[in-house]
Amino acid sequence: MAVLVRSGCGWLLDSAGLVDRGCSRCVRWTDERKTRVRCRFKRQWFEIIKSHYSVKGSAAADRGNTEELQRVNKPPKKRKRRHSELNQGEIDSQHFHEKIRSVILEGTKSLVDSAQLLGYLKGATDKATEPTPLHECGLAALCEMAKELPLVDDEEQEESVHSLVAEGGCTSQLDLFSRVTENRTDWATVVTLMGEEYVIPPHTAFLLSDFTRIQPLVHYEKKFDLIVMDPPWENKSVKRSRRYNSLPSSQLKRLPVPQLASPNCLVVTWVTNRPSHLRFVRDELYPHWGIEVIAQWFWVKVTTSGEFVFPLDSPHKKPYEVLVLGRYRPSADTPRRCKILNVPVDDCRLIVSVPSALHSQKPSLSEVLKLYVGAKATCLELFARSLQPGWTSWGNEVLKFQHLSYFTVTPTDDDQVDISDKVCTDKVRDSPASNSPRESSLPHHSSTTVD
Repeated sequence: MAVLVRSGCGWLLDSAGLVDRGCSRCVRWTDERKTRVRCRFKRQWFEIIKSHYSVKGSAAADRGNTEELQRVNKPPKKRKRRHSELNQGEIDSQHFHEKIRSVILEGTKSLVDSAQLLGYLKGATDKATEPTPLHECGLAALCEMAKELPLVDDEEQEESVHSLVAEGGCTSQLDLFSRVTENRTDWATVVTLMGEEYVIPPHTAFLLSDFTRIQPLVHYEKKFDLIVMDPPWENKSVKRSRRYNSLPSSQLKRLPVPQLASPNCLVVTWVTNRPSHLRFVRDELYPHWGIEVIAQWFWVKVTTSGEFVFPLDSPHKKPYEVLVLGRYRPSADTPRRCKILNVPVDDCRLIVSVPSALHSQKPSLSEVLKLYVGAKATCLELFARSLQPGWTSWGNEVLKFQHLSYFTVTPTDDDQVDISDKVCTDKVRDSPASNSPRESSLPHHSSTTVD
């Protein structure tokens, strides 16, 4: 499954199903032997059963009515302050929330109601049958150590790309830190890299590095029609938890986006609900790169019963995050070989899904965004923590969620048909709202079905 519902409000996704599409058919290399297996992302990561509401709101939560929850639930009490007045950042956040509140509430209810009519979001489906693995990702530390390795010289650019699996399944000689690695096969591949097993989707390319080693991606000599990035924004929560190294906003301007983007490239940036970050992207970062802001979307996080994961009006955590969409408009003297669709992008669309319990794992946007760039677009993810079939990915934790501990692996016969590769149209349909004028300009794609 991938896109469960599409309507004039947006999309409702099955995030785990999107991961499975690229990993269901795998070849596993062990001791130079190749076996065929099926990999499935563990559903326990997406079993967000209870919303983080107050105890008083539990009865309303059981009834599964979003509007009732918003009416009955009272936001949690604010922490005591030395000063009673809100600071400017909190005032800005409150004003922003008031502007988009009705869009979030009404759009989410419409998408969730449509999904429940089709039999989805009815509550927990799979129960975790095994302990939750706690894989410690040490990729960022390895990237720091790799800075001591020599960079690939400009004269060696032709050798800056190599294949994931050499003859006989050998992966021991791969340089993941200064060369782009490609899986050129039609199947996903389970391989051992740096002593750990990872699931690599088909037709995928990746570079494991930080800012100081991003040049091999530029030397890759590909221009991308779609660039998605999820920067490690600075905030107090991340600083306290030390989950990952954050990055000052000003440092993002160093990314070579104009060197990577094709004319009219669609650029999508995940942004926190902090107003200063949103202003920076819209007013500084995008103009610095020559990108025109065209839309603002929202990722809304719900439970397996369709409720918001946090109270919509919570003063602390909101159940949504922002995406800023823009088009790269190169200078007049840049050769214009525009090959992607120039479909108008609607503003204030919603992407609704059950979030992962794994920190910073975002849903794949491939099925949603191909409506605006075409199915054959070249796609790049910056600050990636996972891989997508057909995409190029870069980041210092680019393989994090590809670790085999996040998957269930089962053997499969050579002639076994994988039902996830078939298009099923007997159950999932567009919501009636998809017949609105806003949808009429979009090309037809199979993303309205379960893929």
